[in-house]
Amino acid sequence: MTAEQVLKKWWGYDSFRPMQKEIIASALGGRDTLAILPTGGGKSVCFQVPAMMKDGLALVITPLIALMKDQVQNLAQRGIRALAIHAGMPRREVDIALNNAAYGDVKFLYVSPERLGTQLFQSYLTVLNISYIVVDEAHCISQWGYDFRPDYLQIGGLRRQVDAPVIALTATATPKVAEDIMLRLSPDPSKNTFTLLRSGFERPNLSYIVRECRDKAGQLLDICRGVPGSGIVYLRNRSRCEEVAALLRSQGISASFYHAGLGTLARSERQEAWKTGEIRVMVCTNAFGMGIDKPDVRFVVHWEPSDSLESYFQEAGRAGRDGLRSYAVLLWNAANITHLRQMLDTSFPSLEYIEDIYQKLHIFNNIIYETGESRVLRFDLDAFCKQWNLQRAPVHYAIRYLEQAGHLSYTEDADFPTRVRISVPRNELYDTDLPDERMIPLLEALMRGYPGVMSYSVPVDEEQLAATCDSTVSELRQLLYKLSLERVINYVPAEQSSMVYLHHNRLTPGNLDLQPERYRFLRGNAEQRLEAMESYLTNGTVCRSRQLLSYFGQEESSECGTCDVCRSRRPCRKNTREALLDYAASHPGATFEDYKAFCNDPSNGLPPDAIEVYRQLLDEGLLQNYSITSPS
Repeated sequence: MTAEQVLKKWWGYDSFRPMQKEIIASALGGRDTLAILPTGGGKSVCFQVPAMMKDGLALVITPLIALMKDQVQNLAQRGIRALAIHAGMPRREVDIALNNAAYGDVKFLYVSPERLGTQLFQSYLTVLNISYIVVDEAHCISQWGYDFRPDYLQIGGLRRQVDAPVIALTATATPKVAEDIMLRLSPDPSKNTFTLLRSGFERPNLSYIVRECRDKAGQLLDICRGVPGSGIVYLRNRSRCEEVAALLRSQGISASFYHAGLGTLARSERQEAWKTGEIRVMVCTNAFGMGIDKPDVRFVVHWEPSDSLESYFQEAGRAGRDGLRSYAVLLWNAANITHLRQMLDTSFPSLEYIEDIYQKLHIFNNIIYETGESRVLRFDLDAFCKQWNLQRAPVHYAIRYLEQAGHLSYTEDADFPTRVRISVPRNELYDTDLPDERMIPLLEALMRGYPGVMSYSVPVDEEQLAATCDSTVSELRQLLYKLSLERVINYVPAEQSSMVYLHHNRLTPGNLDLQPERYRFLRGNAEQRLEAMESYLTNGTVCRSRQLLSYFGQEESSECGTCDVCRSRRPCRKNTREALLDYAASHPGATFEDYKAFCNDPSNGLPPDAIEVYRQLLDEGLLQNYSITSPS
């Protein structure tokens, strides 16, 4: 089958998006390939299609557990077997998954990077028939990148063990980061074996708007009222997400909030409600959006600047994937820049503080000196900070730096599924007096769907089990809880927790290598990214699109014509401007359709471009738009 036939058979598409075909051809030719595609460019298809055309399985390395689960589920819905191994899974489940990958008909094995060096994974490496090594979020391997993760460095060793081409994918690599990725993933670090394929970063349908303002709530309401369709609003603070969502709801706008502090079920329900349009606007932290392919997002608003253009570009790029006019709006003021600089200091606590946190982390988990190697710890950051009377942010960044320096691996908000074991022997089960008749089909579904449930605790997919039993997830949980009270099952409810994996035994004070040179290097990189972000905010003379493209190494570009900078250059006739402002003063509730009718009324004597002047006044914040129709 050709690549196009595979695409049609398994994904239902008739043709590839720009650059996908070239990337697939490079991979099928056995070449190491680095693909740089903007958010929404269809990176998954670039490795899934060639993997379906070759024997064996694709080993997909990604740090995003939620994305792993989504892709495994999406592939399963297409009839393609895929498995995932990530933080929080017990050794037995990892062993079963690796055994199925080695000896079953699995086509994709998703693995989090910290699993690569474990003894169990290494023991299976020789029997895994790997067709491709896929490195998702490949910028994580580069110390020049904004999201460097030391566990990614293990991929270099994997290359020397596995004779398979690499497909590396990222949406946010500057030229320096791209070069670093290719060298670190090459079999010989002194040579670059990669073919670099980069799609243009232009998003012609996406208007980048930067607004310096004090009244962010008013600006956000104007955007929600003036631009139809669904939207995303990004904030840093979890509690602020809840406040802004409440503000929107109080103004009649359908909105909810999403952050990593929510339970698994709540996050899943809200994500689905937003995808289906039941919720129009999602107010969230950056925990929301990864792997969500909703094409008709009409606006993405950043309530405050991101700490890097890489993360901003990725998040803003979730708007307008269907090619229709959409808006990426960034709100800021001088206080935000001050806060970013303060956050830079917070994110690099002193080396003395970091070493102190290292020792406290071990004490918190009752780990004595010269013990603890390879321990996996469930870690409650809030409880840790409360015990030691510490501020949350510097502790978080201290642990992140301990990860950067190679002392541990840190996974935030890992999901642990519901686990069940039937504790009553099978021959006695049907003689047990059960208080609810719905318990019988539930027990039958457990025995039918989960081999081993009579012998050991197994992870349970609550949504699937609830559907099998024709109940809701809430009803299912109540039944499981009641069965546990009857001592029929052992029931461990689903939970969410952060994980710390210790790379070595606890070291005594003064013997911890915190690599001061790396510390200074990483801080210097962070300072450069902050300066680039500040420049983007304050440079009102260069097209926003051109600024972003230049940052990512694309020097040849044309002005977009739709960003706030480009719009400000359009000639504005004074009489038209005054006429529109006078109309606004006398018609405070006017909608876009009202303004359109006013502009097109011949008796008003306005020129043909009057509606463009209206848009310009909107951009300047001098008009409010209560339209249900886009002014674009």
